[in-house]
Amino acid sequence: MAQKYPVKITVYRKFDCDELPDYSGGCHAFDVGAEFTVKVDGKMPEGFCTWAWHDVWPVVMTLRFGGEMTYCKQGNMMYSACSDGLSPVVFKMERIEA
Repeated sequence: MAQKYPVKITVYRKFDCDELPDYSGGCHAFDVGAEFTVKVDGKMPEGFCTWAWHDVWPVVMTLRFGGEMTYCKQGNMMYSACSDGLSPVVFKMERIEA
């Protein structure tokens, strides 16, 4: 069976689309700097947005099973964002190795 690792997710940056006159958006689910841990069971962390989880899940699973991101300077981490086109949130994900 493959080795499984926990993954730390950090809210790195939030974008808002202030220039749209009829938009009062912006993500209310996360604060910059908030941290979440995906345990070895791979379940979504409590309090994490289900929409964002759907978007970052492939990266989390790759890191969780020891995969490397060859286009990142450090293979054990990756940045990804949710797919909210008006106010995306960027996440930093890092494999936690003992």
